[in-house]
Amino acid sequence: MARVSGLILTLLLIVGATGLLSAPAMAIDTIESSALERGEQIFNSNCAACHMGGGNVIRANRTLKISDLNDHVEAYSSSPLEALEHEIEDGLNAMPSYADKLSEEEIVAVATYVEQRAELGWSRR
Repeated sequence: MARVSGLILTLLLIVGATGLLSAPAMAIDTIESSALERGEQIFNSNCAACHMGGGNVIRANRTLKISDLNDHVEAYSSSPLEALEHEIEDGLNAMPSYADKLSEEEIVAVATYVEQRAELGWSRR
């Protein structure tokens, strides 16, 4: 039994040393990066005309800045990301619904992008 445990420990050390254990983490980072890039593309194609730099050309007090988003999100019982997804799907006031224009995956991608940019203050990357 001790010999098997020692063999397993040796294999784990070899696998860890070769970086194979970190491959899933790298894959997740790649997926997240890809989703954010896709979200940015969707935002630039559909949202930037009214929300360039996190602003709002129609209603100046309804920006995509983190403080304004947090104030608005309090109206929802869901997470901030789900609240953004809901707004994108259903629209609100002058903002049209995108439920028929974007897939669920695209809505999640653009909501994730908006949330990330808001947390960063919409500063340039």
